[in-house]
Amino acid sequence: MDQLQMHSRHVGSGFSKPGPLRRVRLWLGPAPAAQAAVLLALGAVLWYFGANIVATMHRLGIEPGFAFLSQRANFEIGESLIAYSSSDNYGRALLAGLVNTIYVASVGCIIATLLGIALGVAQMTRNLILTSFVRCYIEIFRNTPLLLQLFLWSAIFHNLPAARRATEIAGTYLSNRGVYIPKFVLAGNAPVASIGLALLCGLVVAVALRRLLLGRPFYATQISLATVIAATATFWLTGGGVDLDLPIKGGFNISGGLSLSPEFAGLLAGLVFNSTATIAEIVRGGIQSVQNGQWEAARSLGLRPGHIMRLIVLPQALRVITPLMTSSYLDLTKNSSLAVAIGYPDLVNVGNTTANTTGQTLEAITIIAGAYLTLNLIVSLAMNLFNRHITRRGNRRQ
Repeated sequence: MDQLQMHSRHVGSGFSKPGPLRRVRLWLGPAPAAQAAVLLALGAVLWYFGANIVATMHRLGIEPGFAFLSQRANFEIGESLIAYSSSDNYGRALLAGLVNTIYVASVGCIIATLLGIALGVAQMTRNLILTSFVRCYIEIFRNTPLLLQLFLWSAIFHNLPAARRATEIAGTYLSNRGVYIPKFVLAGNAPVASIGLALLCGLVVAVALRRLLLGRPFYATQISLATVIAATATFWLTGGGVDLDLPIKGGFNISGGLSLSPEFAGLLAGLVFNSTATIAEIVRGGIQSVQNGQWEAARSLGLRPGHIMRLIVLPQALRVITPLMTSSYLDLTKNSSLAVAIGYPDLVNVGNTTANTTGQTLEAITIIAGAYLTLNLIVSLAMNLFNRHITRRGNRRQ
């Protein structure tokens, strides 16, 4: 018996600690020669197609490469967040399209997150009318094509009343020239650094108060938020800060405020309403993943439903919600490429124009693919770091 145990230990130790050569074989797999042959064959196929593409471009008089980015573009872009004119080069044009894409994707993610959380929580209420409305909304926007929704919103914003008969809703004007909303502007000569300093001071005090009020979690968030608002309001009332620029309708035009073109408004509405439905379902599933015992224990302590949701349920549900929210953000960013269908000058739209005018189709597609890949990798990295933080904090509490 002792000899059998010694023999089994000897054999087991041999399998648990393979030598360097055996580790290399395990890493390469059972057939390293076959794998190497497949890689060589794949490389040969890619080289063959690449050589054919280069030869075809030379035959058409097109020089492969990215030197065209420094050439004059000679085409206008309908709207751009950065300064651009037809006398700028193609690199500047593509940068303007990229900035437009980042802008609509960022704003869309923020609005869709806020609306999705609100609708997801609303599904958990006992109000039959509210839950039925939310359920109908989710089913409609999740089960119709996004491109169809974009066409619908684009048609809606292009068929609004003219500017002289624009519809006013809470200081916002809706017209076929665009949507005009109030915007904040610097008051007088107040430097941006002063406003930032006021906000920073408010945040520092808010963090300090949260540390002091850890034993009173019901009031820590409210007091912290009130501190930031008070610091900003104090700076505003003492002569600095920002003013509210309201749109004003006069004659045949609307002046002032922030103008959103019909193309941008249609794209943003389509992306937001579509993604909100998905995020609402993610939030609902995350909330339902929390055990009922958590709710019952919180109720037994006399906590109100709002406090239970904010302090107990949502922090635990975030561990389920965050990974799925990452996919929603990535989808929204990629789906913004459908802007080309309704005329918004995003990266794909500008890239297509660049490819048609220069003939550098392969290079333009490579730039577009690389830009979207980079954006999505940044979003994934940020969300993975946030998810890791949430997981560690949850494990620490347990």
